[in-house]
Amino acid sequence: MARSPITLAASVTSALPRADVVGAAELTEGTGGRYDSALVTLQDGRRVVVRIPVDADADAELVAEARALRALTAGVRSLLPFGIPSALGTTTVDRFTALVQEYVAGYRVDAAHIPAGRGAAWSLGAAIARVHALPAAVVTDAALPARTSAEVRADAERLLDRAEATGALPFGLLRRWSTALGSDRLWRFETTVTLGGVDPASFVFRDTDAGPTVTGLLAWHGLGIGDPAQDLRWLASAPEARDDVLAAYADASRSTPDSALAARARLYAELEFARWLAHGHEVGATRIVDDAVALLTSLDEGVRDEPLLSESSAGVDDALEILGRTPSTTAGAGDTSMQTDTYDPAMLAAYIADDQTAEQADIETIPIDLSDWTPDGFSADRRPGESASAEDAAGAPADGAHSRVTDRDGGAGAAEGPEHDDPEHAEAARNALRRWAGTD
Repeated sequence: MARSPITLAASVTSALPRADVVGAAELTEGTGGRYDSALVTLQDGRRVVVRIPVDADADAELVAEARALRALTAGVRSLLPFGIPSALGTTTVDRFTALVQEYVAGYRVDAAHIPAGRGAAWSLGAAIARVHALPAAVVTDAALPARTSAEVRADAERLLDRAEATGALPFGLLRRWSTALGSDRLWRFETTVTLGGVDPASFVFRDTDAGPTVTGLLAWHGLGIGDPAQDLRWLASAPEARDDVLAAYADASRSTPDSALAARARLYAELEFARWLAHGHEVGATRIVDDAVALLTSLDEGVRDEPLLSESSAGVDDALEILGRTPSTTAGAGDTSMQTDTYDPAMLAAYIADDQTAEQADIETIPIDLSDWTPDGFSADRRPGESASAEDAAGAPADGAHSRVTDRDGGAGAAEGPEHDDPEHAEAARNALRRWAGTD
């Protein structure tokens, strides 16, 4: 039997010994009857909320709520652009915890009723992103739950095992979820501070010039470190608002969300049906099992043979991974060798060396007459400044070879530098020409 507002108000005086209660009213929170709640007015004008759970599971959740609220210090609260209730006190009523907390005014919006556009959808996406951007120390300093990406994946696998063990899971969903859990690409994400599966009913709004705007977040019992996609699983129930929520989330995030975020959010939403089935089977509740099977059958018919993550989809993380496997081939100054992002110089050099060896074994090298060549690149009977005749053009390879050497060392037009009077430089040029010509 539900407790009356007067009974609930009496627990406030127990949790807050100096409080004087002047009024109490029933408060409907949309929590599925898991709590008895009342809005209590105190003599000093404050309004507070008192909640008492109706079963052990709800009691554990309320204890976690009080613990999380106490972990949100004034400094942490200043990082968020909306209100957060403070835990004012607790007491025990009928072996259950009674929590008294501040009242945060506003109205609520059901996920299915959130329209597209920059109103509630945009405000929700931005609010969730701001929570995910909180420093991890908020969780770790309070010893709240923290999971790695591998642990998140392992938890999902265990849930699927439980659902499969019932023997009532449609094969199409088993295959779909098994494929998703086996895809490494789906599970490459950075863990963040999360709310453990928040939904729009946990937020309160007020109307502003920008439309419905989040003014408070009430549910904090799931505060921890985990997969940010879990706080977006409710988007499966808000198809019209989905794209705007995700756009606002990405816009307000401290870093680019991973490419599989939306796919994992959808997976978590579907796995809630599996959780319901496993729960009903484990407690022996036939009605729950039948209800879960009906829901799962309908879901199977709607998503049959559709992969959660398209094979053609690729995001920033995929591109960075490919880039990380690409050999580094940064060219030095003046290097005109082939440098592309798929070119391995060492491998190609080895290939060319082998290829040239094979060719030289079959092709006779034609000797080149070098008698008319000098270290300065001019014919012995022609002085610098004289124009070359048409017949001299046939000797261009020799001059061309010399120009490549001088250009590499000193750039174009460097032929008159003192380095070209150096006998060692002239000998190096001669040896280079001989190697080019294939002579010894």
